[in-house]
Amino acid sequence: MLVSVLFLKAQNNNADTFLIQSKNLSNITIVGNNNRSDIQQIPDVVGTSIYAGKKNSLIVLKNVQGNIVNNTMRQVLAKVPGIHIWESDPSGIQIGIAARGLSPNRSWEFNIRQNGYDIAADPFGYPEAYYNPQMQSVQRIEIIRGQGSLQYGPQFGGLINYILKDGASISKPFEFETEQTLGSNALFNSFNSIGGKKNKINYYAFINHRQGNGWRENSQFYSDAAFATITIAKNKKLSIVSEITHSHMRSQQPGGLTDSAFIQNAKQSARGRNWFDITWINPVVSILYNFNETTRFNTKLFATIGDRNSVGNTSSILIKDSINAQTLKYENRILNADKYRNIGLESRFITNYFIGNIKNTFSSGIRLYAGNTNRLSKGVGTTGSNFDMTLIGQYPQDINFESKNAAVFFEQLFQVNNSLSIIPGARYEWIAGKASGRNSFSASGNPIMLQNVTKSRGFFLLGMGIEYRIKNGTEFYTNLSEAYRPIQFANLQAPPTTDIIDPNLNDAKGYNFDLGYRGKLKNYLQFDVSGYYLKYKNRIGAITEPGTSYRLITNVGESISKGLECFIEINPLKWIRENNNKLLLLFCSYSFTDARYDKDFKDVTIRGKDIENAPKNILRTGVSFGYKSFLITAQYNFVDNAFSDANNTIIPIANGQSGLIPSYNLIDLSATYKVTDRLEIKTGVNNVLNKMYFTRRSSGYPGPGVLPADGRNCFLTLACRL
Repeated sequence: MLVSVLFLKAQNNNADTFLIQSKNLSNITIVGNNNRSDIQQIPDVVGTSIYAGKKNSLIVLKNVQGNIVNNTMRQVLAKVPGIHIWESDPSGIQIGIAARGLSPNRSWEFNIRQNGYDIAADPFGYPEAYYNPQMQSVQRIEIIRGQGSLQYGPQFGGLINYILKDGASISKPFEFETEQTLGSNALFNSFNSIGGKKNKINYYAFINHRQGNGWRENSQFYSDAAFATITIAKNKKLSIVSEITHSHMRSQQPGGLTDSAFIQNAKQSARGRNWFDITWINPVVSILYNFNETTRFNTKLFATIGDRNSVGNTSSILIKDSINAQTLKYENRILNADKYRNIGLESRFITNYFIGNIKNTFSSGIRLYAGNTNRLSKGVGTTGSNFDMTLIGQYPQDINFESKNAAVFFEQLFQVNNSLSIIPGARYEWIAGKASGRNSFSASGNPIMLQNVTKSRGFFLLGMGIEYRIKNGTEFYTNLSEAYRPIQFANLQAPPTTDIIDPNLNDAKGYNFDLGYRGKLKNYLQFDVSGYYLKYKNRIGAITEPGTSYRLITNVGESISKGLECFIEINPLKWIRENNNKLLLLFCSYSFTDARYDKDFKDVTIRGKDIENAPKNILRTGVSFGYKSFLITAQYNFVDNAFSDANNTIIPIANGQSGLIPSYNLIDLSATYKVTDRLEIKTGVNNVLNKMYFTRRSSGYPGPGVLPADGRNCFLTLACRL
């Protein structure tokens, strides 16, 4: 069985000693019981991947202090500088995160994966992450910034890989864990898992149910998720892993507010008939093979079977959703339904070899992918209030999107000497996208068909990383890697009556550049300070050319983001005395972002203006104090002003869809008490000072208008292992 131990606790003292293993060990992470830090740097080589020379972070979920039950990402990713988070979903199911001036919309500027495979709707044509795993099920999160493009393909933001618990650390035939949570707004969460190992078989499974009423009116929700995996070690070289994820969630969408309504009462809602429903299934089979001590291989065959359904009234919030005085009924709601059917194969190979006495590493891989999205839109629904996808007539819009992808990559870790490493890499990408079907009906009832558009292209991505290690455990690093964002389905969905698609439309391309200094000094200090430069070329948009009445869907120009990303964590008590049963962790995570549209942008109205949803300053800082089995954490969050549109509108418009997104600051508290080795109590208060704030203005679903974030709320969890 392929194994990669990332971290190993030294047993003979209280020091947190981390050893990078190059041997083929189990695919697990072992974190020492006394090591309570929730962030680490990923070792240079793990499994079949090379991380050297890349800006990266590893989040260890068992050490995260906060409300992971509701996927509160500002706490989960507190120590990853620059992460901008949309906080408009009280269920925590829809995670929206971004960095470096990119859009947080359902994390679509990141390549989102689970256990190494895609979980987005379609990573090439519609990369929105409708499904995200429950954080209680996650063992660790791997985050790689823009340089993830070489190993994983799109996007500019890099990679986020949720690695689920798999029971590999369980040595007995059967173990049961349960976590039961109660919280504000009728929150109830039940997470239950089993796992074990017998002979050559290792298994793990969990079920999770979560429900609540939400902080705002009309925001009740529930979600059910299940996961099962089994690993069969056929012999010392070959292991076969099969797993399946099933998730279903349904949430009421309270809609947006005007700015005046938000100030008056942020908890109110003017929409009570809007619903959102997601079903997601991911079956996966993996084969892991160790040729010898230095060479290993894995391949994954994976699929996504997803359904997205929404019903409601998403017209301007200025239009009331009320009962018609003549019919004594509500107006008919609008139905939208997507079906995602994707399949993919990824194979990766890694080997170590020596040049003289110096070990070098070569990694390569291939990818094959086919995706199909059937989009049914603008259907007429019932006049009811509950979730109901009953269709009256037929959907005016019935579109079929297809995407295909084949890719091959390699990366080489050259150890020039004990201090210097050079990591070149390349990726060849072939992509094809196609849109066809009915866009609408004419006034006479005749179908209006889409322009049948097929885009096929191939190109190379190149990159280079460098590490220079200093004997004190720190290192300088830099990386320059090309990235791209494929043409989205929406850009191929041009109504022939109003829009024309540029036949020379190209994917957005560009690069990320990082230069930084990071490391760990003994057991009391770790840090990562870096600057970055992101060029985002060939942005796609719509322009109206002089003398025409049509909008042209074309490449409209480029944007540039540059800034700083800084993180430091210190344990002063270990600085003073090595063997100390008290814990005092202080951390600070800060980012500065200057993200602007180029002065030569084709749309003259936004030339040189700030990119929307790109706060200049994000600061998260906190302190954790622990004594023996008790740990308490306080965290402070500050997020700067941001514009909600490319025109940089400051004064809000009447419907709340455009205007400044004001800065905000929050305080969160959490505590853990370990009663015994098998029993633990967790509690916390989010937004202690009950600040009223919002992170997003929406122009469509699930708004439109201002989407308030949650006020003060609390939780209590009882965790038990048998």
